[in-house]
Amino acid sequence: MQLFSRQVHAERLITTTTSLCPECRGVIKAEVFERGGRVYLRKHCDEHGTFEDLYWGDYELYKKARRFAHDGEGFASPTTRLKRCPFSCGPCEAHLSHTALANLVVTNRCNLSCWYCFYYAERAGYVYEPSLEDIERMLRYLRSQRPVPCNALQLTGGEPTLREDLVEIIKLAKRLGFDHVQLNTNGIKLAQDAKLAKEIVRAGAGVVYLSFDGVTARTNPKNHRYIPGVLKNARSAGMRLVLVPTVIRGVNDHELGDIVEFAFKNIDVVRGVNFQPVSLVGRMPREERERRRITIPDVILALEEQTAGAIAREDFYPVPSVTAISHIVEALTGVKQYELTTHFACGMATYVFKDGNRVVPITRFIDVEGLLEYLNESAERIAGNNGIVERLRLISGIRRFIDASRAPEGLNAYSLLFAALVRHDYRALAKFHHNALFIGLMHFMDLYNYDIARVKRCAIHYVTPDLRVVPFCAFNVLPEYYRDAMQKEYVAKRRG
Repeated sequence: MQLFSRQVHAERLITTTTSLCPECRGVIKAEVFERGGRVYLRKHCDEHGTFEDLYWGDYELYKKARRFAHDGEGFASPTTRLKRCPFSCGPCEAHLSHTALANLVVTNRCNLSCWYCFYYAERAGYVYEPSLEDIERMLRYLRSQRPVPCNALQLTGGEPTLREDLVEIIKLAKRLGFDHVQLNTNGIKLAQDAKLAKEIVRAGAGVVYLSFDGVTARTNPKNHRYIPGVLKNARSAGMRLVLVPTVIRGVNDHELGDIVEFAFKNIDVVRGVNFQPVSLVGRMPREERERRRITIPDVILALEEQTAGAIAREDFYPVPSVTAISHIVEALTGVKQYELTTHFACGMATYVFKDGNRVVPITRFIDVEGLLEYLNESAERIAGNNGIVERLRLISGIRRFIDASRAPEGLNAYSLLFAALVRHDYRALAKFHHNALFIGLMHFMDLYNYDIARVKRCAIHYVTPDLRVVPFCAFNVLPEYYRDAMQKEYVAKRRG
């Protein structure tokens, strides 16, 4: 059914969904459609009119990603009842993914004031910094989640390194059972303080997510001059970095290939690049949105062009494609596993290896799609029979999806997959990461491209002092309901 009159011809309706009016925040019907090889979202508010925005920049990549859509089972014990999504997060019983990564805001103070940032203390007018006692309560709550206790945590802000007790927070998280503790930072203090870098690593922060918008001062004015110091101190501390560029059309999208090249040059400390197309927050005229908007496929296609096809669109798969790995490990062990059941439009990724002067994406020597399908089928057979025959068939079957002749020199892909999937030896995965560069893309929404179907499947959550977990694109896109409201209330109680 057509929701409202077509503005142009040659449009193909893909699906209907629900969204928000950018003006009044009302929940309104929306349609996702293809036009000219691109995917758009259009919605209409009776009071404020019609809004249209680019949803995905390439319809063929959209179709590929959609094939891997997979809904999870959410939370065993939701904390709120569904009233009106996305205004009753907590989570509610309608949420379809458990927490894969929990964000814990340790401060809203920052030593920068980037124009595209969601927020910082100066703009907010107050300082939000939960106490160690409150942080411990939030961490214990995350560890109590079922069916899978949260074990991946990102400390974020603001700028977390402004807290003098940051190392104690990391130690606390490790003591409470978080296997993976990440630190999100602009790197300024890490460049200035080699001792702090070493203490962060010793405390247990396995990965540092480093804001990195470009390889030049023009594209990365906020911390370009500090990057050499960050790299130096990271090497000394044994720190692993993931570069996190916020990609903005017309600002830094011409340096995407250069960013990947920079990462490879520093692969001894840089483990990945996580591109994040900008979320256009605040009120913005359509012309400005069209000038700045860039989507996941746009970044992938630019990477393909800027690397002369060494990294191509065919190399990328959506986040929920890896649920096949969760299914096979769960079938083999009988233990509930993490499922990355985010919406297929939220993110894509690949792994790329450097082999001498060659750049080799994982898809060039592993039939990724065939392997994932095989793992899903094997998981069903093993779960149904629980027999040794199916397990042996799995072991022998993995090999046929690997072309060892095209693999990077010295990489035994079969041995690594066998160790990780069958023996559950996750040191093999660590070894895999040491030889590869992860390239990921995650596009957080704003009010113009908001799709409530994506919010219901979000697996990146914020934990709050009142012991709720809130999807990323509810917490930050609706700050008056979540982030700002919660933090103001917390600060008021502390002052009272």
